Amino acid sequence: MRLWALVCLAACGAAAQEAPRIRVDVGLVDVGFSVRDAAGRLVTDLAREEVEVAEDGVTQKIAFFARSTDVPLNLGLVMDISGSQQSFLKPHMRDLQSFLKTVLRPQDKAYLMTFANRLSLVCDYTGSAQVLVESLEQFQRAKSPGEYPMVGPRELRVLGTAFWDAVYYGSTQMMRNVERGRRALILFSDGEDNSSAHSMMEAIEAAQSNDVILFAIRYTEARKGEYNARNKYGISVMERLARETGGADFDGRERDLVESFRQIGETLRSGYELGYHTDSPPGDSSFHKITIRVKRPGVTVRAKTGYYGR
Repeated sequence: MRLWALVCLAACGAAAQEAPRIRVDVGLVDVGFSVRDAAGRLVTDLAREEVEVAEDGVTQKIAFFARSTDVPLNLGLVMDISGSQQSFLKPHMRDLQSFLKTVLRPQDKAYLMTFANRLSLVCDYTGSAQVLVESLEQFQRAKSPGEYPMVGPRELRVLGTAFWDAVYYGSTQMMRNVERGRRALILFSDGEDNSSAHSMMEAIEAAQSNDVILFAIRYTEARKGEYNARNKYGISVMERLARETGGADFDGRERDLVESFRQIGETLRSGYELGYHTDSPPGDSSFHKITIRVKRPGVTVRAKTGYYGR
């Protein structure tokens, strides 16, 4: 979690995301969140007085509150090409194209990374959906993933799926120099891992610390309509990644993911930001739970569940 003071140099409001900011590390915690009503519609008219935030159960004084609309997006498209996903490669391609058509706009940029037991940067940041799709097609025709730049350090991996490393480096190395706009990873996978150097908690911490929202598009192969124990673990993993970072998870086997992609775009582009001064001392590296409450009945808040002090 990045701790900074946020000073807006222009009036905050619908165009708050366009205002230049000065960031100084004085212990201000910045949290982005979205709110939906009981019918699933985005709530876009909240006032500061309707929102409360608590850290570790203690209500905090809100120092900064603004609504963001149509913010630019910085996306990581992270695609699992390991053995368990081979039968889903065509759906991956179809759904990637659908996602880009539904979500990506001229002001946005995205990179494409694939992983099995190696993390490969297939396409660096670009605002062109066509370039991203063509890069994936070219990658699929390549003789070896070794032709592409590696993401993360060189690792000796015996087995075939480095899911946690993909989330970790997708949230750190690939988001390191991104400043303006929202950050998110779109994960096309079954959530199973057998060769990462990083753990699930390290991957979640990396996303939370770098303000990266995780959206999981889950492709799980059921045999005779039933999931095995490993499948169930992967499903719970994808759901937890989304919940802990303020995102959402979707079943990739659904016939129409367009509505799911539309929801992702809405969630990323329209939301709120608030800031509060934490009482945790400098150098405290423990986890701090964040709870956002909205004083309206029947609404659902999506936000990361907390942050690790630095």
